[in-house]
Amino acid sequence: MGLGGDDGGLIKPPKQSFFVGLRSNFLAGIVVAAPIGITIALVYWFVTGPMAKLDAFVKRTLPDGGSAIETILQVLPGVGVFIAFVMLVLLGALARNFIGRAFIRAGERFFESVPVVRNLYGFFKNVFETALQQTDRSFKEVALIQYPRPGAWAMAFVVGDAKGEVKHVLKDTSDQSTAVFVPTVPNPTSGFLLFIPREDMRVLSMSVEEAAKVVFSMGLVAPAFSSPEEAVRKLEALAEEARTETPQRSLRDRLFKIK
Repeated sequence: MGLGGDDGGLIKPPKQSFFVGLRSNFLAGIVVAAPIGITIALVYWFVTGPMAKLDAFVKRTLPDGGSAIETILQVLPGVGVFIAFVMLVLLGALARNFIGRAFIRAGERFFESVPVVRNLYGFFKNVFETALQQTDRSFKEVALIQYPRPGAWAMAFVVGDAKGEVKHVLKDTSDQSTAVFVPTVPNPTSGFLLFIPREDMRVLSMSVEEAAKVVFSMGLVAPAFSSPEEAVRKLEALAEEARTETPQRSLRDRLFKIK
């Protein structure tokens, strides 16, 4: 007796309606088109907005003596951005020089002497140093910690070992206290800076970029992962497959040589 009724066929899953299929296709289209569209829009805004303004500003500062070269520099697009790039490279090289550092320190002392300006300068200096420089303040690892209560695990970015007074105060709690940043979801630009014992962390193998994707997607996107046990099983299966295929290949090779 069949499982599916009078025709003796198997039970078939219910067929999707036209509107359900239309909705699924529409959502799949959004998943594909939204990242592409947002990326193109941001690049277009950056090129036609800040970059265009920087290009125009640098060109206005260039001398205009009426020569052919100066006229070409004023008309050619992107020249101002290129000149600004070269100036920043030269400024960076000067900042790494002994004489340049002396001038920069003098300028910093001037900014720090002005009551309101020193707060703004200090804030933006810390922001850009943290964002652009590869120093000890950069995220090193990704780990899971129990936060905000035992039994609840949160993803954290490992900043580095505790230093200074914090390290001295916490030396009775652990031999190695670690600073971690716990981002908020879905806005990872804010979060909490915690100092916890190194042994209380469970370090993950995923990279900082992969962890950032997990946070941005609120856990919907997870990087590919294979446990060590699964990797060993795959290697054993490949070795077994190679052992069983080798005699067949050698026999086939001998037959072809005889022919």
